[in-house]
Amino acid sequence: MLNTVTYDGPAGTPLLIAHGLFGSARNWGVIAKRLSATQPVITVDMRNHGGSDWADSHSYPDLATDLAEVIDRPTDVLGHSMGGKAAMVLALQNPSLVNRLIVADIAPVTYSHSQMGPIEAMRRVDLTAVESRADAKAQLGDLEPGVADFLLQSLDMKDRKWRLNLDVLSIEMDKIIGFPQVSGQFDGPTLFLSGGTSDYVQRDARPQIKTLFPNAKFAKIPGAGHWLHAERPREFAAAVSAFLG
Repeated sequence: MLNTVTYDGPAGTPLLIAHGLFGSARNWGVIAKRLSATQPVITVDMRNHGGSDWADSHSYPDLATDLAEVIDRPTDVLGHSMGGKAAMVLALQNPSLVNRLIVADIAPVTYSHSQMGPIEAMRRVDLTAVESRADAKAQLGDLEPGVADFLLQSLDMKDRKWRLNLDVLSIEMDKIIGFPQVSGQFDGPTLFLSGGTSDYVQRDARPQIKTLFPNAKFAKIPGAGHWLHAERPREFAAAVSAFLG
């Protein structure tokens, strides 16, 4: 079901990377290439994103099941934001599939913010009148710095369509910003890696994290926000490599 991109590396435990909301496998190309120096790396397009199938559901148990179908042996798993929540559910539901877990700037909690703003901005773009990405960017309007360029990576200029299932992502937004009731624990090595200036992983979330992931460790990348892998790619890759090494 999921479109995948594989980066060959030395024989060993593979690393599976799950992107965040509105992202794609190719967003992680630079990081994946760096990490493939020590192990094979697989990046995926999550359902309703990129080249993967569209579906009516976007729940985390379903996203975790998608990831499980990509795995054929115990695998290191890295997930950012939405992908981090899917990775957590995968580890809790199928701990035998996950060797080590890295959760990038997200916690197993429900957030109050919505991501409907970018969806509404993309819906406003008149794709029939778009001749270039610059045209589309102008129509996206006033978004947070960097967001428009990030969204435009999911615009298929040839077919003039978004490679995002905006309708389902909109309908399922409460599930995306939430976190399901999941029983069990993942006892394997786990790293919660956050941006130093991000507020996504608050200290009051640590008791819940430790309940589900008793061996969790915490680290921050100074000067990075929620998009820590894009803002500080070298530092991010180094932190992941140190943990996995």
